[in-house]
Formats: sequence, C-alpha cells, structure tokens
Amino acid sequence: MKWLERRLPVGALVHSSFVVYPTPRNLNYWWAFGAILTFMLGVQIVTGIVLAMHYVPHVDFAFDSVERIMRDVNYGWLLRYIHATGASFFFVAVYIHIARGMYYGSYKDPREVLWILGVILFLLMIATGFVGCVLPWGQMSFWAATVITNLFSAIPVIGSSIVTWLWGGFAVGDPTLNRFYSLHYLLPFVITGVVVLHIWALHVVGQNNPTGIEPKTDKEVVAFTPYATIKDGFLIGVFCIVFAWFVFYIPNYLLSPDNFERANPEQTPTHIVPEWYYLPFYAILRGIPNKLLGVTALAASIIVLAFMPWLDTSQVRSANYRPMYRQFLFIFFAAVIGLGYLGSQEPTGGYVIAARILSTYYFAFFFVILPLLGLFEKTKPLPNSISESVLRDRVSAGGSAPSPPRAQG
Repeated sequence: MKWLERRLPVGALVHSSFVVYPTPRNLNYWWAFGAILTFMLGVQIVTGIVLAMHYVPHVDFAFDSVERIMRDVNYGWLLRYIHATGASFFFVAVYIHIARGMYYGSYKDPREVLWILGVILFLLMIATGFVGCVLPWGQMSFWAATVITNLFSAIPVIGSSIVTWLWGGFAVGDPTLNRFYSLHYLLPFVITGVVVLHIWALHVVGQNNPTGIEPKTDKEVVAFTPYATIKDGFLIGVFCIVFAWFVFYIPNYLLSPDNFERANPEQTPTHIVPEWYYLPFYAILRGIPNKLLGVTALAASIIVLAFMPWLDTSQVRSANYRPMYRQFLFIFFAAVIGLGYLGSQEPTGGYVIAARILSTYYFAFFFVILPLLGLFEKTKPLPNSISESVLRDRVSAGGSAPSPPRAQG
C-alpha cells in the first residue's frame, strides 16, 4: 500500500475527501439525498450494462428482446424492474435534492458553480431518461418519441433539419432506435463525469447547512466519517426498503399501460403522455397554444434554475430565517405538483386554464418574486454561529442549554 501510495495516492484522496473531510455538525437528513443519488446512479449503470447484453436495438426485435429478458434471462425480470423503477426513484431523489437546495439557499455565493453543475446533471438525467423510455419500443415509447422529437421542428430555419437528423430519416424508425440506444448507454458515463466535478466543487466550497452560516471554528464541524456516513447509510437503507417494495409488489405501477403493446405507427394511443417525472414541464408546454413559445417555455422552465444565484437578491440563505420566501417557495412546490397532475390529464377545458395559471406562477416565482423579496422581505435575526443556532433549537425544543464554565482562580 505504501509503495502504491507514493506513486498513485488514491488512499490519501479518499481519506481526505470522504473520511476526515469536515462537515457542518448541524446537517439533517435532507443532506443524505446526495448520497442516495450517487447510490442510484450506480444501480442504474450496473443493471443497465447487464440489460444491454440481452437487448436488441432493432424495431423488429426490440419489443421481443425485452420480453425475452423478462421471461428467459436468469433474473432478467428483476434487473428490468430494478432499472425501470430505479429511474423513477432516481428522479424522486433528485427532485427532493433540488427542493432542499432551494429551501436552504445552497445555490448562493460561493456555491454558484456547484449549483450550475447540478442543473447540468438534471438536464443530462432528463435526456438519458427520455431516450431510455423509447427503448422498450411499445406504443407509448414510439409515440412519445415522435411527439417529443417533433418539438425541435419549432426552431426557426434549422428545426426540420434537426428532427430529420434525430430520426435518421423522415420518421421514427430503426435509425432512431439505434441512436437512442447508443445515447442511453453513453450518457450515464457522462453523468458520472459531471458528478465527479459536482463533488469536487462541493469539496472546494464546503457544504451548506440549515442555518446558511459558514462554520467558524473546528467545534462546528465533524469528520465526514463516521458522522455523515452513518446518516447517509441509514437513509439509503430506508430508501431501499421503499424501492424494494415497489420493485417486488407493484413494479408496473409507474409504467404506462400502453407500453405493454408493441409499437404500431398506424395506431395512435388515445392519450400520449411522457413518464411522470416529465409531466410538470409537459403541462407548461401544452398550456401555451403557440408551438415555438411552448417549446421556449419548456426549455426555460429548466434552464432558469441555473440563474437562481443571481435572481435571488436576498443576502440570507436559509428559508428558516426568510418567512415570506418560505411561503412563496411552498406555493411553488405545490404549483409544480399541480402541473404534474395537469400534465397527466387531457389538454381540454379547465385543465389547460389551470396549467396556464400555475405556469404563470412558476415563472413569476423566478423573475418577479425572487428579485423583489430581496428588497422588501424582513428576515429573522441570524444566529452568530452554527453552535448558537444548535443551542437555540435545543432550548426551544424544551431542553436546557449547558451552563457556561466557571472561572478558575
């Protein structure tokens, strides 16, 4: 080990980054979702590689190859259910991770690059999930690919050329499936590379904490191992229990029933919807009657997250000390959930009107509420340190603060 360490100090890197790395002592369980996302990325890559060994990326054989994996490959059903359900749980964890960052102000100075890398990871996850949903080559796979790729045709001048390039022809077919299969295999490794940058950026600027106040003394931090790893490991275990319940008892609950039918270009499903984790953005798209404006709003609804460090003009990070921001943020979360429901409904009547109202609030939160709150919001007094915040919380919970030490002499 000493011989290797002198030539390739991997052990020293791991020790400094994941053992003695100082973390704020007041971190709660919401911070464990970063570890959960890393764990789920590993699960998706491992199961995906094995599934790729048996999958046939051809329009005549893709659907049958998936059925063969389910019926003939040893534990193929388990691998596929873990992979398909794992995609949904991956997005559950990333949405919670984003919500935690928004609540505690983890996007503020000096963590802007860390936050932007997170948004890039989110975009890569969306792209990876979309091309992966096409691979089973069922009805919803085919028609969702047709509808979503057609959105690029709204781009002036070059839109039609982009769609033709994506399809590899003049309709969704075998070249499309091959390209999506190649991208679905490649993008997880790109995600892994960006995750390394994300963790690197995190270790440079340090972790945020519920108070939003930087640690000032060594007593306000603890070693990453065992304190943070124990918390992360416990919540990963709880997460896996819920995940396993879905895999073994209701594995098809989050999948589209139409995707259990072979893709048929001559028969359109009555209601085309993407996977549930895209529904909020899909509702924003459908709520705008103009195709170009709808596609622009769809892209802007995700990209705007990267500009939060500059749109939010408040000097206070944590929503614990920003009562007005906390209220508007909870309304924002409710609007996103509402858009997710509306995206699953047919685009008629009141559903469209409701989607337009919630979409308006979605963008108003970023472009109106965040800039103005920094000017008019009256925040609560911040504690002088993390230690003071911890003692204050202990007293408010009914405990007692430790008495100061007596003077000697």
